[in-house]
Amino acid sequence: MTESDPRRRRDPSSISRARRYTPRGRTVREAAEGSEDNRARENGARDREAARRERNRTSQQQEADDLAARRRREAAARSRERRQRETGTITEPRRPEPEPKRTAADRSEPVRRTGTVRPAPTRRTGPVNPPRRGGPRGTLRATGPIEVRPLASLPRIGNPRRRLRMAAAFVMILLLVSGARLVQLQVTDSAAYAAEALNQRLTTEPLPAERGAILDRNGNRLAYSIEANYIAVDPGMVKGDPAEVAATLAPLLGRKASDIEPIIATKETAQGEAIRFAYLQRGVSLEVGDRIREMENPGLIIGEDESRMVPGHDLAANVIGFTGGEGNGLVGLEAAYDDWLSGEDGEVSYERSQSGQPIPGAFYREEEAVPGNDIQLTLDDKLQFQVQNILQETVKEHDAEFGSAMVMEVGSGEMLAMASTPTYDAANPFDVDDPEAYRDYGTQATVDPGSIHKAIVFAAALEEGCIEPDGTMPLEQTITKGDTVYKDGYEHGDAVLSLAGIIAQSSNVGTIKLADCIGKEKLYEYQLAFGLGQPTGVGIAGEASGILQEPQNWSGTSYGSVPIGHEGTTTIMQMAALYGAIANDGVYVQPTLVDQKIEADGTVVEQPEPETHRVISKETAENLQYLLQAPIAAETGTGRNAALENYHLAGKTGTGSLVVDGAYAPGNITSFVGFAPAEDPQYVVAVSVYVPGGGGGGSTTGEAFKEINEFALGYFGVRPATEPAPEFDVWG
Repeated sequence: MTESDPRRRRDPSSISRARRYTPRGRTVREAAEGSEDNRARENGARDREAARRERNRTSQQQEADDLAARRRREAAARSRERRQRETGTITEPRRPEPEPKRTAADRSEPVRRTGTVRPAPTRRTGPVNPPRRGGPRGTLRATGPIEVRPLASLPRIGNPRRRLRMAAAFVMILLLVSGARLVQLQVTDSAAYAAEALNQRLTTEPLPAERGAILDRNGNRLAYSIEANYIAVDPGMVKGDPAEVAATLAPLLGRKASDIEPIIATKETAQGEAIRFAYLQRGVSLEVGDRIREMENPGLIIGEDESRMVPGHDLAANVIGFTGGEGNGLVGLEAAYDDWLSGEDGEVSYERSQSGQPIPGAFYREEEAVPGNDIQLTLDDKLQFQVQNILQETVKEHDAEFGSAMVMEVGSGEMLAMASTPTYDAANPFDVDDPEAYRDYGTQATVDPGSIHKAIVFAAALEEGCIEPDGTMPLEQTITKGDTVYKDGYEHGDAVLSLAGIIAQSSNVGTIKLADCIGKEKLYEYQLAFGLGQPTGVGIAGEASGILQEPQNWSGTSYGSVPIGHEGTTTIMQMAALYGAIANDGVYVQPTLVDQKIEADGTVVEQPEPETHRVISKETAENLQYLLQAPIAAETGTGRNAALENYHLAGKTGTGSLVVDGAYAPGNITSFVGFAPAEDPQYVVAVSVYVPGGGGGGSTTGEAFKEINEFALGYFGVRPATEPAPEFDVWG
């Protein structure tokens, strides 16, 4: 070959390279043919791998299907077992049959386990990765014998249907109960609950009736009511601690906080009912009501009320009496005529908000109160004032423990003045140290009357003819009855005394002899006729009747004791009525204290006439009116210190005893009872005091008897006497 030959210009390395890439020195054709064979082999290998993967997928799907079927069988077995337990027919669980041995023909198939197999992972939808070394992907290998657990020992899986049924039943029961309760509240008990809600808002407050006034004979008000406030509490609405609220109210109400706190703290009655209203104090001033209102406590109720006013304070306080915290009468005329004076309370019911204010437009009902009525007394406030002052001075002067004085109009029985001491301020009745201050001693204190009782013996002796008005009687210094010796206080020895002398010197011996003439049965009849042994009915609550010794109960001593005013008790009011009968020409007139009753509209209610009856004849009464001047007019009379220059007085002194717990107390009851003017009696005056240190009737009460008569006769315009006082011959 030449150099110009094209084959000579070929790069010799290309052949070398071709040979290098051709195995075993084969030609290109041979290499190309070999490449075709390699590709065919590779394609066959890939086809076999795809087939293998397809078999693996089929095997895995079959295993998953077998696992699902096995779980269904296990669930069915557990369900049967549970039913058998419920019915009590439990049988032994069936053992699973052993798997048959695998043959050579079966070994090409994947191993299928009968034990617990983990579920196959979720198949991916992306490209398939090449299989891992060690076997086809997804092939399960048995590493040892597979343990098959008995079906009965497998863990129990809950039954969702049963749980659903139980939950549904529970919800249904809950709905039924709730619905029934709703029906009960809305239909069955709706009215009851509505009423209960209304009661919680509803408040009922009293409208106190105005209490009637007590007037004197001239229309002057002795006791009356003024506008005031009451303070009450609704415990359930009180704001704050009850102890603190009570401590704030105590000084305003004038009460102890310890007394107020239980009322505020008690919200229910013993029966479990709510307390919506309870009084704390009645009759407080309007100023106090305003101050409590400023506290703005919804539980405190300030309502319209009244307060009792007694302008005279202690003037006739023992007669008038007073009212209690609820406005009812407790003592005296306030108690005796409480129904007439008190009227009828009204009430108002309304709904209150939580702030304690009325709810506008809500329920409201008001029952108006009916005011009380008035009573007009026979007392004269000016005369009462003088008599009361004179009595208090007498008690103070003689160190007396208590006393009573009164003035009664002859003929009508009207009491013009009634005084007692000790007394009290009826405007503040609870500011007393001793409750005895409330007593009206003229009607409630019973004592041995002493010699003022002798007027009954003198009247009976004249009426029965035992002695003439100008007669005489021989007397000894003493007389014995039973085992008791009675003597005269005035030393006269054996003497003859006129009837005027027996009366003037208050002779015990002469009086006992006259009683012997009368006889005990007849004397007892005169005692009853003159009003002893029973209340006079003057109108004071708690009036005493005294003790009158009946004839069948007399002892030997009684013949001496009873005539001179012992072995029996009376009130000074009874003694005043006795002397009033003598002054009224022998006719007994029941004492009266209430002149008339006046209704709220001004209508005057006629009062019944006082009970009257004749005891002695007019002649006997006139003779006795004259003879009873002797104790005052005679020089030796026991009441001569009671004489007046311009008026002729008649009366009798007495020295009795006070009986306490069935025994005589030390000291004396000294009394003076009489009338004036003696020639034309108009007024009866009676004075009685208890002096523990002793004293005579004339010396102790004579001055008071004189002063009261002097003022009364002048106050009522009685003309002075134009004739001198009579002279009496004491000795026969």
